[in-house]
Amino acid sequence: MDRLTSMAVFVATVEKGGLAAAAARFGISPAMAGKHLRALEERLGMKLLHRTTRRRSLTEAGRVYLEHCKAILSAVDAAESGARGDDTTVSGMLRVTAPVSFGTRCLAPALVEFLQAYPGVRIELMLNDRVVDLIDEEFDVAIRIGRLADSTMMTRPLTPYRLCFCASPAYLAARRAPRTPADLGRHACLGFAVARGRDTWRWLETQSPGKSAVDVRLSINNGEALRQVALAGGGIILQPEVLVDDDLRSGRLCRLLAGFEPPPRPMHVLHLPDRTLPGRVRRFVDFVVQRYAASAELPGSRSARKRESRPGPARKGKTRGSSGR
Repeated sequence: MDRLTSMAVFVATVEKGGLAAAAARFGISPAMAGKHLRALEERLGMKLLHRTTRRRSLTEAGRVYLEHCKAILSAVDAAESGARGDDTTVSGMLRVTAPVSFGTRCLAPALVEFLQAYPGVRIELMLNDRVVDLIDEEFDVAIRIGRLADSTMMTRPLTPYRLCFCASPAYLAARRAPRTPADLGRHACLGFAVARGRDTWRWLETQSPGKSAVDVRLSINNGEALRQVALAGGGIILQPEVLVDDDLRSGRLCRLLAGFEPPPRPMHVLHLPDRTLPGRVRRFVDFVVQRYAASAELPGSRSARKRESRPGPARKGKTRGSSGR
């Protein structure tokens, strides 16, 4: 049997969760897919998969061999693509993890453009605000916000991530808007819960100990949920600009404490340090870096809006408007 085909069947069996799905991917029978797997195991002299009546799981040797197979198949794809001068051969499953707000507001809509450019790629995007282990959880790429811990991951910087204070007109109608962080002690503040006993407002108290006490009466671990509470008049939130941009533009929320926002948080795209990086991963990382370059502004950020509002040279004819955790 062709060894590369057997490797591809093995990878597909793991990624798709079974022989039947892998067989359908290559237009062969499940029995033939099983023969490809047995051929690999016989050649290697070891088991690659634990087989039970309900599922198949990787052995330790299978886990190591899987990564080598992915690298080899990606190298073959890259060689063929380079020979043809054609990127359409970039294909396969790409697993990406990103923070919820950035992933929802920025990354997910951008994926349409990437998938149109590389129709052979399939993407599984998982959004959560915890730090994901790329190796243990088998992700190809991660977007991370905040300072990075020392690691062996390859990183590339993206545009900084900015937060802002805001509240609804209905909330502010019954209270005087805060002029300084010290005024927040008289307001209902809504916190983003990042861990037990901690939230996004803690940074303010560390900047001015004893002067900027914040009474967080409600903490939620989801930015969109906090946005909804703020829209309902529940209090002041400190959330990413990209999450509340439309509300600020429409007047549903009002920006507060301009100039007192937290420093911009660094943002990076990460991937495993693999010399034979799969073409789909390489293309995706380049796409993200180009779209969210470190020197650029995220759609909806205050700096980006200032540039958009600057008058430019007069143009004849019709013009089209542009729209940008």
